[in-house]
Amino acid sequence: MTNNVTPAGNPIIRHLYTADPTVISFQGKLYCYTGHDEPPAGVDDYVMKDWHCFSSANLIDWEDHGALLKATDFTWSSGDAYASKVIEYNNRFYWFVSVTHATIPGKAIGIAVADHPAGPFADAKGSALITQDMIPDQHLEKANLDPTVLIDEQGAPYIYWGNTVCYAARLSADLLSIDGPIQRVPLPGFTEGAHLHHANGWYYLSYGYGYPEKVAYAMSRNIDGPWEYKGILNEIAGNCATNRPAVIEFKGQSYFFYHNGALPEGGSHRRSVCVDDLYYFEDGTMKRVAMTTEGVQEVL
Repeated sequence: MTNNVTPAGNPIIRHLYTADPTVISFQGKLYCYTGHDEPPAGVDDYVMKDWHCFSSANLIDWEDHGALLKATDFTWSSGDAYASKVIEYNNRFYWFVSVTHATIPGKAIGIAVADHPAGPFADAKGSALITQDMIPDQHLEKANLDPTVLIDEQGAPYIYWGNTVCYAARLSADLLSIDGPIQRVPLPGFTEGAHLHHANGWYYLSYGYGYPEKVAYAMSRNIDGPWEYKGILNEIAGNCATNRPAVIEFKGQSYFFYHNGALPEGGSHRRSVCVDDLYYFEDGTMKRVAMTTEGVQEVL
């Protein structure tokens, strides 16, 4: 069952706390998938159990598709829903998520799949794609956070992720395994929240920078680097210590999705997804995004 959510301006969703947006475009609509902050009253900590989906044809009127995926939908997970990434690939929809593994210490990355962007989604693999014992820095308990996936211009899929250290690897053609070594990616100030996108012949790698987190970015002509650091894209989001970007072109305009703590009683553990316009300069670099309460104009 769906409900219409029609706020004016930012945040775009106001009836629950949302975080860590990932966005795709499909058949004239933009689908925004978010984490869901739900700490009990009096608790100031991260409590995230599921991911939600919202869609819009005009970026003003949002339809709520509910919680399409829970961390415990992966039978090998003990819970905890961290940042995620959705892509369309070979006419199916793949949802890469970070959760806590039930039997292997640390965090892990899993994959759910569906035939429609609004689901239903189910575990695509039956086990984790990436676990703590696979990475170079096994002492980093939260290393396997915040996956981002992109298909390069040659049709090869790549995944980037990490916390404190950014990792990258090529995926198999079916997306269900790592196809090659896991590499460290040197990025100034990398904290977490990696996001890949491609535009104007360039690959862009945006990420949470420092702490409290700004968003910085690097550019490369190749999806596997080398990456050239380009600076800050988005400033600290008000009273929220984290940020996780998502960039997409939709109906001829580029948009920057992020989260802040702007809702009543909001903050670092009760976050809210927002969207503002994104612009490129002639050399391919991106103009620093100004966070606004007005948000974006209606897409006709």
